[in-house]
Amino acid sequence: MLFTAVVVGVFGTIAILYARGFRIKLDEESVSFGPTGILVANSEPTGAQVFIDEEIKTATNNSISLPPKTYRVLVKKEGFLPWEKLITIQKETVTQIDAFLVSSAPSLTALTFSGVINPVASEDFSKIAYVIPKSTDYIEKAGLWVMEAVNLPLGFNRDPRRITDGDLTDANYEFSPDGREILLTNLNSVYLLEVGKFTPQSPISNSMVKPEKVKEEWKKIRQTRLKAKIAALPDEIEDIFIGYTRDVFFSPDENRILYTAAGTATIPEGIARQLPGSSTQKEERQVTSGRKYVYDIREDKNFKVGNEGEILYWLPNSLNLVIPEENKIAIIDYDGTNRKTVFSGSYIYPVAYPSTSTGRLLILTNFGSSDSLTNLYWLSLK
Repeated sequence: MLFTAVVVGVFGTIAILYARGFRIKLDEESVSFGPTGILVANSEPTGAQVFIDEEIKTATNNSISLPPKTYRVLVKKEGFLPWEKLITIQKETVTQIDAFLVSSAPSLTALTFSGVINPVASEDFSKIAYVIPKSTDYIEKAGLWVMEAVNLPLGFNRDPRRITDGDLTDANYEFSPDGREILLTNLNSVYLLEVGKFTPQSPISNSMVKPEKVKEEWKKIRQTRLKAKIAALPDEIEDIFIGYTRDVFFSPDENRILYTAAGTATIPEGIARQLPGSSTQKEERQVTSGRKYVYDIREDKNFKVGNEGEILYWLPNSLNLVIPEENKIAIIDYDGTNRKTVFSGSYIYPVAYPSTSTGRLLILTNFGSSDSLTNLYWLSLK
């Protein structure tokens, strides 16, 4: 019985130490037993190679034990742009990386053929409104159309719907907060149209509204929704977002916040409990007016992202941001690192919208041909 208890105790202790990251380390002169950390390396798509300090160690969707220190981690897969970052491994701690790999040769798939102008996305990017001008060869289709950018396989997109007809070349329009209505302004006339049905131009005058009233109602809805989300933050963090931020956008999973600083402030530390294995990337808790940042709610981390004046959109995976630029499109990680150009070429800046699918963007282009009308295309990232 005593022998059994000793054996069970020894192996139990070894199992506990192993689970905590202790490993036997062998070198040319000695054998030692000490704490290590664990790196969990995931990628989308899977099956990529993981290099640690330029030495291949494993494949993604796997874990590896490493002595505590900072490593250069490189994730590579044939046909995709590499992902690279400095990762600090801490003893007895699991650190996870999630590498979103983008195709090195993204493909384009046409969504429209009749020529479109002025595409506008709904707030959740699930719908795109655009105008087919009356000057095209498709004059019978002239008017305002709405396309659903839902996560359907390429080639199986839902047919666009025409919301109203007529010459809307110079019209302005915007979606309601829930994406069910469009406020259309054309030739000093303003109409509120339902996205789900067609309203011809002849009786459209019956739908005229006061734009100031509609926009004020929509503004209140947006403010109420935003306040409800921000109210879940610790009081000290909530105060920062109420008093020193603008253009606040929660990630699709609502665990991170993209925002622009509206003043100079310092995000207090120690408010939230530090999670084991949280990001070790450089933070910027002192925010500067006009700069964009991402605040990670779970990890209580704040990162500066993009360059001043850039437009940023969340991808559906909540890990990456899209940055439209003149003649190119970039993607970065939410912590501001690993910036990659995913498309170089002529397109109508800044129309590079995410969709409900992480693997594709929607762009407007005529490929630089002044003799051709612009059309919408899916830009596949995988």
